[in-house]
Amino acid sequence: MQFGRTYEEFTVGDVYKHWPGKTVTEYDDHLFCLLTMNHHPLHLDANYAERTTDFGRNVVVGNYVYSLLLGMSVPDVSGKAIANLEIESLRHVAPTFHGDTVYGETTVLDKTPSRSKTDRGIVHVETRGYKQDGTLVCVFRRKVMVPNATYVKERGGEQPGRPELRESTRPAAPAPTPANQEQ
Repeated sequence: MQFGRTYEEFTVGDVYKHWPGKTVTEYDDHLFCLLTMNHHPLHLDANYAERTTDFGRNVVVGNYVYSLLLGMSVPDVSGKAIANLEIESLRHVAPTFHGDTVYGETTVLDKTPSRSKTDRGIVHVETRGYKQDGTLVCVFRRKVMVPNATYVKERGGEQPGRPELRESTRPAAPAPTPANQEQ
């Protein structure tokens, strides 16, 4: 299974449809809010959301939706990244609610070889997230510095740092004898 791409593997105009989608639960949303200290009642207080908002229910915090889409894109876009350089834009287009399933896809907008180092380049992409009914919920553009094939090969290939399996140094169990065999 491929994890990320080298500079040569990106083609302007390509679209990567990230799989699988993720159904957002109340737990996911609340945990993200608590971890990031976003205690806005729109996200955490069902009574508040029902009585005082236009939506009448809790809305999933937008940064969770963005983070989810960013994570979904890693195997297709930035799995080999040297650096994430820039989030150029981020728009939350429509609300996401508990129980919605988010899907994502990324389009390659441009790519430019590095001016300072010959073993890498910059890839400019746009990621779009949408719900199970096709409603667009989030769009962001970013630039990622990715290695070329030579860089990857020189640093250990597709899975650098992965240890090789070696045989155990423990002595093998004794062979069964009539005295220690189960009856």
